[in-house]
Amino acid sequence: MLEMTREMFEELVAEALDRIPPELTRLMDNVAVFVEDEPPADDPELLGLYEGTPLTERGEWYAGVLPDRITIYRGPTLRMCETREDVVAETEITVVHEIAHHFGIDDARLHALGYG
Repeated sequence: MLEMTREMFEELVAEALDRIPPELTRLMDNVAVFVEDEPPADDPELLGLYEGTPLTERGEWYAGVLPDRITIYRGPTLRMCETREDVVAETEITVVHEIAHHFGIDDARLHALGYG
């Protein structure tokens, strides 16, 4: 397994977020991004998770709710990657994938776009 400190991995996630075009980040609303070491035990290979209400499903009722949550998991990413460059690429794909869920894009469309 590739070794990388949590701080280094968090920096890669931050850099991936910085590469999201500003016109998209301006549209993101009420969402927070976290890094965790491991996913839930029932899905040990999960790289990222979006929890919340996508922008496309929000209506007038959407007020005063906790932020949506995007979690990027360090352990499975490091286990599947062989080099730091692999981790950079996979982290970027995972961040984009989860942000896309925030915008209401489903897994089938993401897979078709290469963000599986």
